[in-house]
Amino acid sequence: MLRYFYISFAVIGAVVWFGGPVKAQDQQFTQFYASPMKLNPAFAGTSIQSRAVTAYRNQWPALPKAFVSYNFAFDHYLPEINSGIGISVSHDRAGTGALTYTLASLNYAYDIRLTRKWSVRPALKFGFGSNFLDIDKLTFMDQLVREDDGVSTLDPDRGRFATEPVNYPDFGAGFLLFSKVLWVGASLDHINRPVHSVTGREARLPQLFSAHAGMRIKVSDVGAFSKRQFIVPAINYRMQGLFDQVDMGFYYEYDPIILGLWYRGIPGFKKNANNTVNQDAIAVLVGYEVNNMTIGYSYDVTISQLTPNSGGAHELTLQIEFASRKSKKAVKRRVVPCAKF
Repeated sequence: MLRYFYISFAVIGAVVWFGGPVKAQDQQFTQFYASPMKLNPAFAGTSIQSRAVTAYRNQWPALPKAFVSYNFAFDHYLPEINSGIGISVSHDRAGTGALTYTLASLNYAYDIRLTRKWSVRPALKFGFGSNFLDIDKLTFMDQLVREDDGVSTLDPDRGRFATEPVNYPDFGAGFLLFSKVLWVGASLDHINRPVHSVTGREARLPQLFSAHAGMRIKVSDVGAFSKRQFIVPAINYRMQGLFDQVDMGFYYEYDPIILGLWYRGIPGFKKNANNTVNQDAIAVLVGYEVNNMTIGYSYDVTISQLTPNSGGAHELTLQIEFASRKSKKAVKRRVVPCAKF
């Protein structure tokens, strides 16, 4: 069984080592397992039966009006047809709120039992995206240098911006291979590379590739004087445009407390154009699970050249799972063992 896990990490490691530089465009969440369908559509229907999740991220709060991201999703497992379905909505607001991005997606995954211990879930994502730039919230150069009040711009280039939202279809796919203690998956977003520019140019959204894997290790079970404990090491590699990055770390689950420590970057051998190490943040996480609800908070300590001026990043997540007793018994055997977050 461990053979699958070692092979998975070897494959992801090779991709990290040989993958070319790319450029990121999409949302980034430290608690990526708390927004599972954002990570991979194959996670649709991987809870007991139904699950609602929401996430909020405030990126670089020390910078005036930087980046705020939201994600909401609901998924459900249908044991009669061995399928998981889900919907997810993502929303970004940048700067003064002039530039916004929204993506709504429908996700479908199908369970295939390979052996008594292993299953695979191929999946598809069908999405609709919308970008909007409110030019009335922008400040142009002439507003800064004119002697009048500069309330409105006289810049003739104002007309190059779209006055209506730019809408486009957006498709993705993924797969997930898992047992009771191991999982490995990959996903590809923006397969059709949609045009998303708000200036009318032929600017296409770069494809986003993600590869992820992990292992749930039981430390102790419930006893007279002990609680259930797990250590969950995991890794997530992302590649898009001109940038790539790795999230690696672990969770420690001591029912009902969850603690996590993560590193984000390309450690050791990857450098940027300024010949400095390509690294972003170290993240700490704390969570609490009660009944069928899990609440998480994480803080990113910036270790890139932005520190200490960025203020890191704050992230809040909430997951609620629910199912009837009969449903729990029927589907618990195929729940993916990934981390609480």
